[in-house]
Amino acid sequence: MPAMLPVPADSAGRLAAVLDSSLASMWGEPNPLELPPVRSTVVVLADGLGAANIQQRAGHARYLASRLAKRDVIRTVFPSTTAAALATLTTGRMPGEHGLVGYRVLDAPGDRLVNQLNGWDDGMRPESWQRAPTLFEQARERGTATFAVGAPRYADSGFTHAVLRGAEFRSGATIADRFTETLRVLAQADPALVYLYVPELDQAAHAHGWQSDRWLGILEQLDAEIAAFDERMPRGSGLLVTADHGVIDVPAHRHRFIDSQPALVEGVRHVGGEPRCLSLYFEPGLDEAGRAELVEQWREAEGERAWVLTRDEAIAQGLYGAVDPEVRPRIGDLIVAARAGVAYYDRREPNRQAESMIGQHGSLSDDETRVPLIRAGVYARR
Repeated sequence: MPAMLPVPADSAGRLAAVLDSSLASMWGEPNPLELPPVRSTVVVLADGLGAANIQQRAGHARYLASRLAKRDVIRTVFPSTTAAALATLTTGRMPGEHGLVGYRVLDAPGDRLVNQLNGWDDGMRPESWQRAPTLFEQARERGTATFAVGAPRYADSGFTHAVLRGAEFRSGATIADRFTETLRVLAQADPALVYLYVPELDQAAHAHGWQSDRWLGILEQLDAEIAAFDERMPRGSGLLVTADHGVIDVPAHRHRFIDSQPALVEGVRHVGGEPRCLSLYFEPGLDEAGRAELVEQWREAEGERAWVLTRDEAIAQGLYGAVDPEVRPRIGDLIVAARAGVAYYDRREPNRQAESMIGQHGSLSDDETRVPLIRAGVYARR
């Protein structure tokens, strides 16, 4: 049997409620986060800024840390990775419904792994692969102006078309530029919902680690920009700061190479997911006895370091939320989610650049799944 999964308190907030509640607060409607009525709302998504990352570096993020109350820690989705989490934020649906169930997942008709962030092509159209209407689309149907502010390189990406449909994209090359552009939007469109995306922390964590000077410098800059923005926002506006996941550092000596044990890869056709959360897809011809043996091999080898769950077990535990039949084949036959501070790699991969990453995420640990929901503007007065 798999190791016991961490079970958050029933009262724990969820990332799925953030944008949905923001819109409801603009419309004067009850909402899961109990946000008070506002005229306009800004939601800042700091990629990779977990609650533990703020708490452990509070001296470098005095504005954010001083406002991170107990009620302001919520849970992201599983897997705790950007594609799944941002799609949940912008649709209000869990991964089993919207369909982005990981970083690299199986495109069964094409018998291939597809990258949910930058692997979009004619065989995987963002308009249909991401199956749920976005909250931006729903807002526009009600006459509410919606905007997404991000780096210029994301303006026309496949992932943008998948998760930001309905929002008018505005560009800002730097963190400061994006906050300036958001102020400009609020001055031009009143009321408005603005989503502002900050990828720089996550990028620095992957390359240098979240405990590096590079990461800390970006955190200090972001903290200062948010504090200044809070002071300059139009009256009657609300501000929320959240994240898609947290980050842990995994040094090279904590890497686990799955190809070093032939029994773990025999019968596996595709190794998807990411280093902290593998999605293993079995050979179609593998019979039930072979599948059961492979599952037990993984549990025996990695059960002390990882939660090892079959697809059926993961779905039954509700890890992906309700799972649509169309989405089900995208989930791995076997999920290996790291419990210890390890990362899993396959040295048979043609491109092994991922092994150079230090900052990691994707699994179920508190450091990866607990994210902030910091309230400012009108929201801070409730």
